[in-house]
Amino acid sequence: MKNLIKILRYAKPYWLYASLNILFNILSVLFSLVSFTLFIPVLQMLFHQVMIPTQAPALNFSNVHSLNELTRILSFDALKDNFYYFFGMMINDKGEKQMLIYISFTIVILFFFRNIFRYLAMFFLATVRNGVVKDIRSQLYYKSLILPLGYYNEQRKGDIMSRMTTDVQEVEWSIMSSLEMVFRDPIQILSYIGVLFAISPKLSIFILILLPVSGLIIGQIGKSLKRTSDKGQKQMGILLSIIEETLSGLRIIKAFTAIDFADKRFRNTNNTFYRLMVRLYRKRDLASPLSEFLGAVVISIVLWFGGQLVFTPGNLLDAAAFLTYMIIFSQVITPAKTITQAYYNLQKGAASLDRIQQIIDEPEVIEEIPNAIAKKTFEKEIEFRNVSFAYIKEEVLKDVRLVIPKGKTIALVGPSGGGKSTMVDLMPRFYDTRKGEILIDGLPIQKMVINDLRGLMGIVSQETILFNDTVFNNIAFGMETASEEDVVAAAKVANAHEFIENMPFGYQTNIGDRGTKLSGGQRQRLSIARAVLKNPPILILDEATSALDTESERQVQQALENLMKNRTSIVIAHRLSTIQFADEIIVLQAGEIVERGTHTELLERNRIYRKLYDLQSFV
Repeated sequence: MKNLIKILRYAKPYWLYASLNILFNILSVLFSLVSFTLFIPVLQMLFHQVMIPTQAPALNFSNVHSLNELTRILSFDALKDNFYYFFGMMINDKGEKQMLIYISFTIVILFFFRNIFRYLAMFFLATVRNGVVKDIRSQLYYKSLILPLGYYNEQRKGDIMSRMTTDVQEVEWSIMSSLEMVFRDPIQILSYIGVLFAISPKLSIFILILLPVSGLIIGQIGKSLKRTSDKGQKQMGILLSIIEETLSGLRIIKAFTAIDFADKRFRNTNNTFYRLMVRLYRKRDLASPLSEFLGAVVISIVLWFGGQLVFTPGNLLDAAAFLTYMIIFSQVITPAKTITQAYYNLQKGAASLDRIQQIIDEPEVIEEIPNAIAKKTFEKEIEFRNVSFAYIKEEVLKDVRLVIPKGKTIALVGPSGGGKSTMVDLMPRFYDTRKGEILIDGLPIQKMVINDLRGLMGIVSQETILFNDTVFNNIAFGMETASEEDVVAAAKVANAHEFIENMPFGYQTNIGDRGTKLSGGQRQRLSIARAVLKNPPILILDEATSALDTESERQVQQALENLMKNRTSIVIAHRLSTIQFADEIIVLQAGEIVERGTHTELLERNRIYRKLYDLQSFV
């Protein structure tokens, strides 16, 4: 029930369609019920199994002065006698053959409307089912966009992909496919039980004692099913992680002759998943035969108990009424079975829903404060004021103090792990500082609109991030109003126009997954063109040339120099020859600023920077 309530929360926008589904389900059940209660007694009279009554108690409401009198007039026996009397007179007036034609025609009409209403119920439920799944998928994707980068450092990428694909699909198959049964079958069962109570309250109370016993048995298996399903979905996440890592690292797997090793690891994980799914399907497939067996047990007990009432002296239950009762009760078994199947499906899908909900409920560590300040321009300076940061416990940055004036180029150098990339990641709030603050023009970045803050910055990183799309769309990424002239101009600044023009379809050429159809230098120049088109006042270059050969580096370096003109730039570089032009070089070691100055000043001091420079010159 708890998981159903979770799903129904997502169904709120579709309440009108859900209401129409319930309405048409009620009408369908009503016509189904009428078809059984109407014709059994009529056919009994028609074939002379019961006597046609010549009189019936009057249904006179004018002299009703108490609830007891109203109950007497509307009692099941009184209504039944009037029903028999009315149709008995019709048989006498129209004749048996004519009446049989009327009954046959009426049956067709009733079943026609019953199935029309049933179709309309499913027709409107389709919008609810698919709308809920669409909203879950959209919410999950948007959440994955706004979660901080630190969240993904702790998670398997394949497991997150599994939650966004197979878990959402499981919710659609297991839970949403059961919604029609959840909405329709309880209405059907309650309607039938209401009629059964009208026929024989004593027998119906006996049934209500039996049904929870069978429900308890089914519930215990359902809980076990949820646990197994949860393990299966987690194992699927591990499988997807292995597949993703394999495809990304295929070159290394082949180079290190690790094909057999990778295959063995995958087979072991796949076999574990196989065993879990076998257990899962065996438990789920137990639903139908178990519910059918329990239904047969209940019917047998009801048949025995009801028979006792019929044969008991005093006629506690009429034989014809008992026959009607058993026929209607047999119709309760089918929806009860489907509800059992729906319950198993809900339990199976509940594990996936919980895994999805874990991501949706994940707190947004990088949050925009209410009434954040809009800031579209950069006027004066960037300041790191006593900034400290730690990913887990050990501090990566320690009490960093730095002012970067507008228009200046600042280079960050130092040994690996010194905190250079962390410093530039704090500026666009990919992470938030643990202590201290970063200010732009005297305004703490935590008080700024996040999109405005990031809109002031352009980032070119060592790992070039491109998308499986055209050259044009990669350069114009995130800028929907960019014209073809703007894109071409940006490509020229980035020294990319020439090689783009030589591609088969020019700017409309697809560059493949992550730009695999391009060389490293070409990919980097595209990412520079993307930054040029954004035209940010603050530029962050995170080792943008370190992975390139000499010729590609020369072309990219020229493009970077074009990009850095009239901009405030923060450059991270391992190759010290590329940052000699910087206005100030900051040397970071173990998260602290240990040296700062121009290239010439730092060489003259003959300390850490000089050692790094001499080492590279020697190499």
